[in-house]
Amino acid sequence: MSKNWKYLVVFSLLALCASQVRADSPVVLTFEGIPDETAIGNYYNGGAGGNLGISFGPDALAIVSDLSGGTGNFANAPSGNTIAFFLSGPGDVMDVAAGFTTGFSFFYTSTTLGGSVSVWSGLDGTGTQLASLDLAALGSCDPAPNFCNWAMQGVAFSGTAESVIFSGTANEIGFDNVTIGSATAGGGTVPEPGSFVFLGMGLAGLACLKLRR
Repeated sequence: MSKNWKYLVVFSLLALCASQVRADSPVVLTFEGIPDETAIGNYYNGGAGGNLGISFGPDALAIVSDLSGGTGNFANAPSGNTIAFFLSGPGDVMDVAAGFTTGFSFFYTSTTLGGSVSVWSGLDGTGTQLASLDLAALGSCDPAPNFCNWAMQGVAFSGTAESVIFSGTANEIGFDNVTIGSATAGGGTVPEPGSFVFLGMGLAGLACLKLRR
């Protein structure tokens, strides 16, 4: 094997290892790079977001702010112009195949309706509930974008978690900077979109406010 090929193999292995979720290295999911109203799915599980072993259920979508050409009725996101939300169902699930420890955190936005987040020891919200958080309504802004207020929430827990359930009212709550392995959101490694490709070569009158325009 030539010296150049040796360097390429070593570099690829190092980059692959760096892309894996590690309990001692928090990972931050910003959802940047996912097109407007597109399923998050396996974006972080062998897709353009990296081979992190993190997958989302079918109701989890990314949405881009309408201030940046998308359909999202939000502003002031903690990073970039893309967040996660769900347009149908009571919520959605995030699975982390390798598991994670220490803590979990995120930013969220809402107007008149809150939600909840729970952390579980098994995949798909099974096993033992390790932690839970209740999310209060944060109020809206007028004029639009109405979803302009954000709050950070985090929780420490014992044991190893493999899934997180995001709950609330469809189209009424959004999430950003989802942080795995830390009770403080945004304090870890942010996967770069395309890295895996390179390796492989509260008022009733306000209740109608929707995150998606």
